[in-house]
Amino acid sequence: MNRRDFLKQTAILTTGLYVGTALTSKAKTLKTRGVQLYSVRDLMPKDARGTMKQLAAMGYTEFESYGGPDFLWGMSPKECKTFLGDIGVKMVSTHFDHTKELEKNFERGAEAGLTYLICPYLGPQKSIDDWKRQAESFNKIGETAKKYGLKFGYHNHDYSFRSQEGQIPQEVFLDNTDPNLVVFELDICWVVAAGRDAVAHLNKYKKRYELGHLKDMVQTDGKVTQRNLGEGTVPFKAIVAAGQKNGIKHFLVEQEQYPVSSMESMKANVEWVKGFVF
Repeated sequence: MNRRDFLKQTAILTTGLYVGTALTSKAKTLKTRGVQLYSVRDLMPKDARGTMKQLAAMGYTEFESYGGPDFLWGMSPKECKTFLGDIGVKMVSTHFDHTKELEKNFERGAEAGLTYLICPYLGPQKSIDDWKRQAESFNKIGETAKKYGLKFGYHNHDYSFRSQEGQIPQEVFLDNTDPNLVVFELDICWVVAAGRDAVAHLNKYKKRYELGHLKDMVQTDGKVTQRNLGEGTVPFKAIVAAGQKNGIKHFLVEQEQYPVSSMESMKANVEWVKGFVF
């Protein structure tokens, strides 16, 4: 090989190495692996501690609990916090009924070390004015949550992303809630199911969403069927990238339909999350 060919080949190899390194350095992974415990709602009431231990052993590092009958699953706040610490998990949030025992729930959530208490469902409202009234109520509840050092928020379904009176209820809700008092949890599956552009929505409402649900699905003739992560049609890479850029701090697996069983799906899902690059 003459000197000119040697220099040319060296330049090509160097350029390729640089490009490869640059691409690698841009790749991102999820630093935590969260799961909404409602995903294993068939097991939690029977053996909450044992089920949570199994999830932790799979590699989940964050939990989001849910309301019933008790989001701390029979444990005192301190007992729950210690138990989760011993298995290497932090409970960052819970879904709960915001219409009952509000102060008691905030007090217990704060003592257990949670950051967020989330309303999981409002149901379709009859009018846009009803959405505005709900926003006023959420602002007041958010003020109460703030007294306990907590954040109160709303988890969407598809109905709030479907047009009503020429508007998108979710946007009305966002526009009429105080960003200092109300946070939002984006259920990615339901945004896609409603036919909305989740990336555009996240870019428009920067810093309003702090949690996100990873939920996959296929949709046939308008009917949604949930799948294990990576087996459906949800474009996670673009949405997760936009979510992280715009303020989502916690991504949590949630699934309500399973090919075989809830725990087998949670195992498949955590392995998907471990390998997920965006």
